[in-house]
Amino acid sequence: MRRGPFQAGDRVQLTDPKGRMHTITLEDGKEFHTHRGHLKHDDLIGAADGSVIRHSSGADYLALRPLLSDFVLSMPRGAQVVYPKDAGQIVTYADIFPGATVVEAGVGSGALSLSLLRAVGERGRLLSFERREDFADIARANARAFFGEDHPAWTVTVGDLVDALPQAVEPGSVDRVVLDMLAPWDCLEVVAEALAPGGVLICYVATTTQLSRVAEAARAAGGWTEPTAWESMNRGWHLEGLAVRPEHRMHGHTGFLIVLRRLAPATEAHLRKKRPAPGAHGEDYVAATGEWSAADLGERPVSDKKLRRTRRDATATADRVTGEQPGEDA
Repeated sequence: MRRGPFQAGDRVQLTDPKGRMHTITLEDGKEFHTHRGHLKHDDLIGAADGSVIRHSSGADYLALRPLLSDFVLSMPRGAQVVYPKDAGQIVTYADIFPGATVVEAGVGSGALSLSLLRAVGERGRLLSFERREDFADIARANARAFFGEDHPAWTVTVGDLVDALPQAVEPGSVDRVVLDMLAPWDCLEVVAEALAPGGVLICYVATTTQLSRVAEAARAAGGWTEPTAWESMNRGWHLEGLAVRPEHRMHGHTGFLIVLRRLAPATEAHLRKKRPAPGAHGEDYVAATGEWSAADLGERPVSDKKLRRTRRDATATADRVTGEQPGEDA
């Protein structure tokens, strides 16, 4: 966000000798406490980024401004976030560029929105749609805390994409669409109308059932290129002298990505050159019908109590960063 010495209002990531991380927002006269002692915020204010600060216990803490990936993993959340390994691929494979007009559906806690806003820049447009107002509030607060202000390129609409998108954009005026939702196939018609020819649609889904249905719905609708799908796994490595080996734990499956491009009007998709697998579309193939819920996909429901607490924490963090008094409009 900023460069140069730390200032009051900056978010700072502190790493102790055991590698444990703590993120704080600097305030004049405040202290950061652990079970072994404290560290004064005033000792950090004015220090250079990347400084080592002595804790009252005698331990040294490394102080750095958190990266976007650090912020995403530590910010208040109501819904599950899109992890950095997936957000990076979405930005790359959807070809999100500065100045682009991007539509996002399924804001959640705003993790992916931050990456998209970074990519489109202040001259672009990110139009985000979220059905739940509490999720939208958490996402707005997280973005305000990260950027230090409301991002000028971002508009968040509370409502259903199918109903709201035709009212928000002209046909053929959108460059990219990113869908992180339970049933993206329900939105294919309105997305196809909004996308410019050659535009990219990328969907982030959790299960193979969703993945299959998006692909088959796009093929049945026509007007799309042949879908491409994949997942990614991230395994860290232990580095210590000659003891170089894979970490025991890794970031495994988080979701699938599926990408399609919009064809020109009245253009038919290329014929498939590979034979479908025997039985793939036989009598045993049953398309899911009706509304999908998070429980259908094995996701844990988020309680209203937790969402209220998360919304309150996210707003308080954003207010501290921006210097606003609690209760003020951002």
